[in-house]
Amino acid sequence: MMLSGSDVFNIAVKKFVDSWYRNPVLYQPNALFHLNTTHIGSSPRFDMYGCEFGLGKAVAARSGFVNKADGKMTMYPGREGGGSMDVEVCLLPEYMMALECDEEFIIALKIN
Repeated sequence: MMLSGSDVFNIAVKKFVDSWYRNPVLYQPNALFHLNTTHIGSSPRFDMYGCEFGLGKAVAARSGFVNKADGKMTMYPGREGGGSMDVEVCLLPEYMMALECDEEFIIALKIN
């Protein structure tokens, strides 16, 4: 009997789910990536501030716990529009402290 591509896919998915059910695993993003890597994510097509649920325009957009890892940057179109960007940077505390103490970096942030 010849299996179609979708049959093979369904069998593979069912095997994976059954395996995970018997031995569940939660992946930690930091464990999946090399230590000296920066990850940049998101897309200008995601209108992060366009969804309005009756409470007014969002004050900020964040990526959520599962998308947090040392060296991860997420960029969104800015709340103000006009080409602005919101940038979320996730760093371990010691790296964040070093960045906050870097005078050249802080000066660059203040340039309009």
